[in-house]
Amino acid sequence: MIEYIKGELAELTPAMAVIEAAGVGYALNISLNTYSAIQGKAQIKLFVHEALVAGGRDDSFTLYGFATRQERELYRLLISVSGVGANSARMILSGMSPAELCNVIAAGDDKMLKTVKGIGAKTAQRIIVDLKDKIVSSGVAQELAVPANNNAPLLNSPVKDEAVGALTMLGFAPAASAKVVVEILKEQPELPVEQVVKAALKMIK
Repeated sequence: MIEYIKGELAELTPAMAVIEAAGVGYALNISLNTYSAIQGKAQIKLFVHEALVAGGRDDSFTLYGFATRQERELYRLLISVSGVGANSARMILSGMSPAELCNVIAAGDDKMLKTVKGIGAKTAQRIIVDLKDKIVSSGVAQELAVPANNNAPLLNSPVKDEAVGALTMLGFAPAASAKVVVEILKEQPELPVEQVVKAALKMIK
């Protein structure tokens, strides 16, 4: 079991980070919250969740990385809910900060959860029912009392390309992603890439 990986940040996109540690490059799927927390840093430490899918024609081993233990705990709580897969959990954590998610669940705000692509009414209600008590008993809610600051500096890469790349890695068609991203940037050209992706997740069909 890998608890965390610490090393040089070799590559970074809004959906993936590559950490080089002891000569090995580890590719980890990340959320926008983690992306905001680590961009611009040379040395980083990500807490790891390992996902092994076996038994089919194509076995897969995927690493998910989180800037904090609290975000990883929320991710694990989300994927424990029936109907919430790895990608859906990552999109939820890309659409709102861990503190916001705790507040949404605690308040029973299923409308906010339904703004995340792929989360319908039944799944949103199931997340609230299943996790409302768990986030309190796990201590995550108390640890996240102070909301995270998502106003991180923008990377030098073009915002449009970064945002479209992130949406494509999350499973959306490149053409549809590009159309939505362009619309967002026309209205708000100064938005950083993570905010563009967050807005696109609510608009893309």
